This record gives sequence, C-alpha cells and structure tokens, in this order.
Amino acid sequence: MTSPPPGPLTPADDPRPRVHFAWVVAAVAFTTLVGAAAFRSVPGVLIEPLHDEFGWSHGLIGSAVSLNLMLFGLISPFAAALMDRFGVRPVVTFALLMVALGSGLTVFMTQPWQLILTWGLLVGVGTGSMSMAFVATITSRWFVARRGLVSGILTAGNATGQLIFLPVVAWLATHHGWRTAALLASVAALAVVPLVLVFLRNHPADLGLRALGATDADPGPPPHQQVGSSAGRALAVLRDAARTRTFWLLAGGFAICGMTTNGLIATHFVPAAHDHGMPATTAASLLAVVGVFDVVGTIASGWLTDKVDPRLLLVGYYALRGVGLITLPALMSPHVQPSMWVFIIVYGLDWVATVPPTVAICREWFGAASGPIVFGWVFASHQVGAAVAATGAGIVRDVTGDYDPAFYSAAGLCAVAAAMSYAIRRRPQPADQPQPAGVM
Repeated sequence: MTSPPPGPLTPADDPRPRVHFAWVVAAVAFTTLVGAAAFRSVPGVLIEPLHDEFGWSHGLIGSAVSLNLMLFGLISPFAAALMDRFGVRPVVTFALLMVALGSGLTVFMTQPWQLILTWGLLVGVGTGSMSMAFVATITSRWFVARRGLVSGILTAGNATGQLIFLPVVAWLATHHGWRTAALLASVAALAVVPLVLVFLRNHPADLGLRALGATDADPGPPPHQQVGSSAGRALAVLRDAARTRTFWLLAGGFAICGMTTNGLIATHFVPAAHDHGMPATTAASLLAVVGVFDVVGTIASGWLTDKVDPRLLLVGYYALRGVGLITLPALMSPHVQPSMWVFIIVYGLDWVATVPPTVAICREWFGAASGPIVFGWVFASHQVGAAVAATGAGIVRDVTGDYDPAFYSAAGLCAVAAAMSYAIRRRPQPADQPQPAGVM
C-alpha cells in the first residue's frame, strides 16, 4: 500500500530559510527617512547664502527653521494616529510630496514670509508626518525580536541622509547657487515615493504574517482599525500620558536633546565655524562626519537598549554631550585641528543615540498600541526645544556677535537632562515574561 503524495509545504514546514517581510518594510522605511533627510541638510548650509543674497538676519532665517522644527515634532503624534486610521503608506506618500513641494518652491521666493511658508510650514508638515513616530510605528508593528536594534537602524536613516546630502548640498550651494541645492532636496524626496507605494505595508496581518519574533506570549500589537477622529485619539493618549511623571521626565529630557542637536548644532554649526574663518564646505563636511558616526552610535545604542537599562543609557548620552558642548567654543578655528575631530566623532556617536532607549521606555510604560503616539508627543517636545534653540542661538549671534553663550547654556541643560533621565523609574515586569528569541 502506497502512501498518498505529500501536500504542499506550509510556510512553517518549508525548510528553506526565508527573510521575513519585516526586513523589507524596514529597508523601505530606512530609504524613506534617507530621502526625507535631504532637506535636513539644507538649512544649516544655506543660512549664509540667504543672508548674503537677501540681507535677512540670522534670527529671521532661524525663525523659519524654528517653525519647521516645531512642526516636525508637533505633527508627529497626529501622524502616528493617522497611520492607525488610514495606514502607513498614504501618510508617508503625502509627507514626501509635501517635502518635495516645500523645498522646490523655495527657488521662487523673494520675501521672508515665503521662506516661512516653504521651509517652515510645508516642509515642517511633511517631515513631521514621517518623523520618529514613524520609526516607533514600524518597529512596534513589525518587530518583537530585535526591536531596539531596528529602531536604532531606522533612526540612523536621518543621519545617513545627512551624510549623503550635506557635502553635496554645500558644494552645489557654493558652485551653482543655493537654488540648485534646494531642488536636489525636492528631487530626493520625490524619488522615494515609488518605493513607498510598491513595498510599504501597514501591518504583518495584511500579508497573513506575524511580527518578526512574535510568540503566543508576545504576539505584537494586533491590527488596529481606529474609529473616530485621529486627532481625538492623539489628544486622548496625551491626556492619559500627561498624568504620569515618566512622560514629563522623558519630554523634558528630549526637549533638551532637540535643543542641542537639530536646533543648535545642525542649524548653527556651519555659520559658527564660518565666523572663525572656516570655509562653509569644510564645516558642512564635518557635519557629514557627524552623520557617519551617528549611524554607528545609533545602531549601537539600539543594540544596547535590548540589553541595558535604557535610563542609564540616557544619563550617559546627555552627560557626554554636555562635555562636548562646553569645550566646543575653544575648538573653533579656521582649520580643523585634531581636537575638533575628537568633538565631531564623540558628538556623532551621541547625536540621536537617545532615540532607541526613549522609544523603549515609552513602550514599557504606555504599551505597544499607545507607545508610538506617546513617543510622538515626546518627540514633539524634542522639536519644540530644537525650535527654541534655532531661533535663540540666531538671536544670540545677532546680539553678541558670536555663538559661545549659546554653546555654554546648552552644556548646562545637558546636565539637567541627565538628572531627569536618572529620575525615571522602571516599570515592574512580570517575573515569568519570556524574552523573544532572535529570528530572521
């Protein structure tokens, strides 16, 4: 008697190794963040060309950057709620189109209000719709195993974009004018749209899959079909989170994080170095090196977040950043000295290494469903801090003639952020909660 022929292999029975589709989604998300980061390279490099052509003050140009940075954060939690309701793909596509439109229209501007409309409003809404809450959404839905590592890799997407575009933007602005550089940022954002439309998916369940590393004990968040207003959900999550001490400690520390990265260094390092005789292209290349080491530091931070108390990581990161800022004024000179290289490398490793542990704490305290939206609100505080620093440092430069007071003040705030991070308590976890096994 012969046995019946075997039926087709199910995915669980197939002995061939398969790459989980979560890695495809992560790769597309990474590419999206790189394309969006093209604009992140523009403001710091173009402050001096705009000042030279139009006579606009550093404070005025900084106010447009400030609006952009503030919207970059404030839109984030609402974008996370919109992703719940309409899906990730349409929200990210809209965001990329806004970045392309805002950056492209700058070539026609002649008045300050037009700078604020394009750089500030349009690009701010676009970048805010795919900011760090986008990272939290992708990692929460698609990954149970290696969540911290993936969140570090995706966060590094912005740094990689800075690495790729900043020297190019500086070179184009110097040799072909700032309008050519602005158009490059617009084209880079448009180029990513087809990848998003073809490959980005909202949830593993859309493909009949579970999240990477999901188990019966930890299956990851279920597909969520939101009923009602996205804005209402975002505000309801904020209301609940704001009742906790943890939220305010995270938000306060992250506001200082934004002040000392996007607001101060990313926006004003190039003009500050130029004040000391350093060519803008050289200073921009130094910021690109920050981007190189940011990739390394953020991925390493994601790996450490899976293994080390995230509160202690934050304490170390903020303390290290403060040391760098207090020494920076003494390092400025027309030429790049070895001591400046030390600052660039250390600051790069520390740049957004704060994101993976902050995402982890949000998920630990507020759960997989609300954690990305809570992180969106925490990230909003990051961008409010960045906006304050972008405008404030420009005003300091206009009033005092240099940036030194801004650097010293930021160093002191880093000490405050380290103390706030240490004050966060760990949320007790069940003793028998299993750890997800690493899988591919």
